[in-house]
Amino acid sequence: MLSIIIPTLNEAASLPILLQRLKELLQDTDEYEILVCDGGSTDDTARVACEHGATLVTCARSGRAFQMDAGAKAASGTILYFLHADTLPPTGFHHIITGMVKNGAESGCFRLSFEQKHPMLYLYSWFTRFKTRYLRFGDQSLFVKKQVYEETGGFDTGLIVMEDFEFAGRLIGRSRFVLHGSSVVTSARKYRGNGIIRLQLMFTMVYLMYLAGVSQQILVHFYRSNIR
Repeated sequence: MLSIIIPTLNEAASLPILLQRLKELLQDTDEYEILVCDGGSTDDTARVACEHGATLVTCARSGRAFQMDAGAKAASGTILYFLHADTLPPTGFHHIITGMVKNGAESGCFRLSFEQKHPMLYLYSWFTRFKTRYLRFGDQSLFVKKQVYEETGGFDTGLIVMEDFEFAGRLIGRSRFVLHGSSVVTSARKYRGNGIIRLQLMFTMVYLMYLAGVSQQILVHFYRSNIR
């Protein structure tokens, strides 16, 4: 079984689109479950999740790493698939993931694309085709065998920023990680709200600061001060 884990915080607008898309893509199989791991939404996220047949996991606090780890612990599937609420997986993703696992993959992800056309966004997504740990981010939708998730320690719940990058790096170092050629389609809403070039510069700053060993406290302060 594939456990699809979706961390949410006030995603009532995006979640119905994703859950409806999952229903369409998974209509030829029943070997899956959908867990919406909510970090305390004040909108209709919880209601939307339940109305669309997802299992609601109410988390003790917000924080994507904490929420995804809660989902992993609640999951009953042998494969965990972490998917952002504003990201749509490629057609056939269930068969792609299970097929890769049957062929020996223990973890992996897809390439990235955006729903908005812009040269900067195309450039950013173009780089995700390269097989390097330095270009693996959460919006590419990570999958991992549950056993491997447990053996590698899962997400570091103490991280607020760069939690996906850190975990993907561990997976690449300690499991057979596969990058599939298909792409997920993610929303550019944050780019529209912050300015496409400006936001990419802010993301690059956070990335470089993290690699330089800057503390989470400073990273979180910089992120929240500069990114809406």
